[in-house]
Amino acid sequence: MDNSRIINSARNPMFEAAAHRESDIQTTSLWNDFLSLVKIGIVNSNLITAFTGIWLALYFTNQTFIESIDKVLLGMFGNALVIAGGCVLNNYIDSDIDHVMERTKTRPTVTGTIGRTKVLILGLSFSLIGLLLLLMASIPAAIYGFIGLFTYVVLYTLWTKRRHPINTIVGSISGAAPPLIGWAAIDPNLSIEAWILFLIMFIWQPPHFYALAMKKCEEYRKAGVPMLPVVRGFAETKKHIIAFVACLIPLPFFLTSLGPVFLIVSLLLSVGWLVVGVYGYFIKDDLKWAKWMFIYSLNYLTIIFVLMVIVTI
Repeated sequence: MDNSRIINSARNPMFEAAAHRESDIQTTSLWNDFLSLVKIGIVNSNLITAFTGIWLALYFTNQTFIESIDKVLLGMFGNALVIAGGCVLNNYIDSDIDHVMERTKTRPTVTGTIGRTKVLILGLSFSLIGLLLLLMASIPAAIYGFIGLFTYVVLYTLWTKRRHPINTIVGSISGAAPPLIGWAAIDPNLSIEAWILFLIMFIWQPPHFYALAMKKCEEYRKAGVPMLPVVRGFAETKKHIIAFVACLIPLPFFLTSLGPVFLIVSLLLSVGWLVVGVYGYFIKDDLKWAKWMFIYSLNYLTIIFVLMVIVTI
């Protein structure tokens, strides 16, 4: 066979295009696996609350964004890496049950596209680098970052997640840490407003995740994860959801320094969420109600924290 034909074929644009497409598919797949591994949705949502903590700390201490840009960046990147590191370690630990659940069965720790050793190294590396960045911002920021990381990986993932329905409450501590970490990066002396941000996040999470757990109840049951709907049933879960939502209503009154617009909007959102929650007793389709509550919770959190920034610009 003529070698020149082989060479010409290899240089054919059709062959080159096919090769590029295959390369793009592999690159995209690897990138998607990485995003899945770090749980980019969780990282992004937590960075919103972390930035709000940073912004309000600047506002209440009369510092400008530009003057404190070093601490802002350290707080944001440190937060992002600590959260990502915790999520990677969570994936590493839960790889034996993630294949059971529809929303987790395509994670790289389940499919094996990224080796377990690499996952462990990545999780530990992100966590360590993130804590070091926070330490460069302030010692309290690093301490709160470590508490959040330890709570999520050890107290939640390793200890309570597979043992007790209190797992959601324990996990809520770590989920409420980002705004506190962000605030401490700017102002180590946390004010009452910083702790209110923590409380909003802490109280918001149980109704959010209980609604999700209702939707995915059978998957959690199959995986052996004792979420509240699995252990206590939907009726009891509804009571817990409504109780936590009701606890959110008084919190805006501790943030009157943000002005009347924030107070009114946040109160309306909290009361509206409670109304939707109570409506659960008058609807027969529990899963439909759980979907409403889950969607409302996402919008509630986004609006509340974005509004905090807007009213202080």
